[in-house]
Parts: sequence; C-alpha cells; structure tokens
Amino acid sequence: MLTNVTTGFITRLRDNDEAAWYELWETFGPILRAQLSKWGKGRIGAETVRDLSQETLTALSGSIDRYDPSRGARFSTWLLAIAKHVLGDEMDKRMALKRGSGNRGASFEEAWMTQSASIGVDEEYEAAVFRAKVEAALRNVEKKADFVDFSIFRMRVLDGMPGKDVAAQVGVSEPTISRRLTKIRELLRVEMREVIGKFSFTEEELEEAKRNGVELNPSKADDGLFDEAIAEICHQQQELRRRDEEAARLGGP
Repeated sequence: MLTNVTTGFITRLRDNDEAAWYELWETFGPILRAQLSKWGKGRIGAETVRDLSQETLTALSGSIDRYDPSRGARFSTWLLAIAKHVLGDEMDKRMALKRGSGNRGASFEEAWMTQSASIGVDEEYEAAVFRAKVEAALRNVEKKADFVDFSIFRMRVLDGMPGKDVAAQVGVSEPTISRRLTKIRELLRVEMREVIGKFSFTEEELEEAKRNGVELNPSKADDGLFDEAIAEICHQQQELRRRDEEAARLGGP
C-alpha cells in the first residue's frame, strides 16, 4: 500500500528533484550514519559512513518502483536492509582488494523487500525513524508558521519555559500564548500526517504516531501529552545531530 503522498514523493525522487533528495537526506541521513557506524564497529571512518548513507538513499530511490508491499517490508525496514547490504558490499570490496581478487559485483535487490531477522530492526531503530519524521514535520511548520507563533511554541514547549515567562518575553497575555500554541499544534499535526504518509509503505506505519504517544486526532486533554512527546523527540533529535556533527568533525579510520 503506497499512498498518493508517498508515490508523489517517489516521482519527485525519480525525476531528480533536488529538493526531494535534500529532504530525504536531511530526514534520514543522521539515522543511517548512526546505524552504519554501529555496524562498522570502528572499521570505517566518518567520511566512508557518509558516502555509504548517500549510496543507501540512491539505491532506495532507484528501486522504489519495484517495491511490493505484499512482501511485508516497512519503509524503515527496507531502508535498513539496503544500508546493511551497502555496508556489506563495501566490506566485501575491502576484503577482495586485500586478497588481490578485485571487486565483487553487488546483486541483492530482492532481499530489500522482505522482512528479515538478519537485518537487525529493533524498537530503538523504529523509534528513531519515527522521531526523524516528527523532526521533519517540525521543520516544515517552522518555515510555514508566523515567526512569533513558532517562537512561542519553541519557548513554551521545546524549551519548557513557564507560560507567564513566555508571555512576559513576547509582550502578550497568557491567554494569547495559549491561542498561539493551539495554532502551532494544529499545524504540526497536519504536517505530521503529511510526512508520515510520505514515508509509509504499509498501513501499520500510518498508525505509528499513536503508538508513539503522539495523538493526531486529539481531544483537548491530549494537548499536554502531545507537547511532552514533541519536546522529548526534539531533544533526542538534537542529541543525535550533535553526535553526527561531532563524528564528522573528528573523522575516523
């Protein structure tokens, strides 16, 4: 099952739309680099990790038209399977060069489409993929929203400032703060539906927000829990990007 949003994004990738490519890289690049580094166990440096993450996304877009949802792979599973094969091919090439036997040609596309225990998908990885989608939605909201409204959301929700302090800093009443927070929440929920739909291959993925404690069809009572979940996701993504940038600066073997 591919949604219209998903297929539209795939079309943009296949047409070499630079904005679509950048979105894919910006959203999932840090996760892929973290996973490749984990698998590499110090045998590959930061520059190679970045190259392999780009190869993974290139392979994903190049084979997307052959995806068969009946074979059971989620977007996140497929992405990880491709990354594992790309890394394996790199390590095989290194071993072949050491033996003086040349490079092995890769042929593994069929394996990308299936669920496999050998791929190493776990709850931590799936949660990281979901957080990346939320972060992407938040970036979209920041671009579209009124600057003051998003600043209020950042201070009140992401930075955890008390409402009265935010009101004093912005120079408006607390009820106004509340109204502006509501506007950003509503916009963020819309953007999350869009982003989740864009990177979802299965019905199960379309329901992942609720499983992660982020209610997209809420009652008023859900707003506090929504804010807490978004703030935690934002902080975890900031830490992921900090580690990613540090790895890029330090380089490696």
